[in-house]
Amino acid sequence: MAEKMVEKKIRSALPIYIAAAAFLIGSCIFSAYTLSGLLLAGALAAAAYAVADKKIPPRVVMVPAPAEPFATGEAALDEALEQARRDLDALASLNARIPDVALSAQIDRMEKAGASILREVRAHPEKARGIRKFVTYYLPTAVKILTAYADLSASGAGGENAKSLTAEVEQNAGTIAAAFESQLDALFAGEVLDVSSDIAVLEGMLGGDGAGGSLKLSL
Repeated sequence: MAEKMVEKKIRSALPIYIAAAAFLIGSCIFSAYTLSGLLLAGALAAAAYAVADKKIPPRVVMVPAPAEPFATGEAALDEALEQARRDLDALASLNARIPDVALSAQIDRMEKAGASILREVRAHPEKARGIRKFVTYYLPTAVKILTAYADLSASGAGGENAKSLTAEVEQNAGTIAAAFESQLDALFAGEVLDVSSDIAVLEGMLGGDGAGGSLKLSL
């Protein structure tokens, strides 16, 4: 699903420079060593800024739309979900800091699964209670571990303890990513069971009508 974008207007910095130039010119025209001269130069700068700000249009850029707030009906759970969103942003930042290609690929899996989990819960708030452990333990723990890894890698430490920690993180990143994906699968368990039941009923109906055979559907 494409990320929703919105327009954002950014005011130009040119009016500030124009006002500064006007002040310098005013200081040369009027006596900058008197209070009245400074006031006149300031008035000229203010007028120049007002005119320039009105005449120079803002720059329009497209930015991602703000995320809609979670609405599960529980304030504590909503805050936990908002924190999870911030943790996913932190994962993306950590991924940019980590040069190891294999580890980065595992973080990509975590980001993808985590984003899908929050997207599903935002669309279906009734499922939020099922991911409480994910947002309060799995995700923040992953961020904590990967932060330690990134900091240690950036420090250039090469002792045995450092090597042991980095190796352990690299070896277990796949397990963490798989846990994220299992949590995502669990969110859709009900839908999978419903579809499987519908298929069984439909197969029975087809058999009763003499159609025979069985339906094949990959979920």
